[in-house]
Amino acid sequence: MLVSFSVSPLGGESDSVSAAVADAVRVVRESGLPNETSAMFTTIEGETWDEVMDVVRRAVEAVQQHGPRVSLVLKADIRPGYTAQLSAKVERVEEHLREM
Repeated sequence: MLVSFSVSPLGGESDSVSAAVADAVRVVRESGLPNETSAMFTTIEGETWDEVMDVVRRAVEAVQQHGPRVSLVLKADIRPGYTAQLSAKVERVEEHLREM
């Protein structure tokens, strides 16, 4: 299962959310699950809903320390029996690009 999510505080005193996002990413990295962070989303890979959503919940809780509201956007690819898809999905696209 792949879960991509974006979490940020709303209604704080600053326009910058980088410190809050860093706290969320720290939670993800400390989880030990395979993960990748881009400019807009962090993607994590796990085998069960419980392990993945626990990390998302803890990341949200970390961001809640920065403001009175939190925005969470989440997208999931649920495909039982498949692992290492964080990199495999990208590699399949790259293979098609090399064929051109």
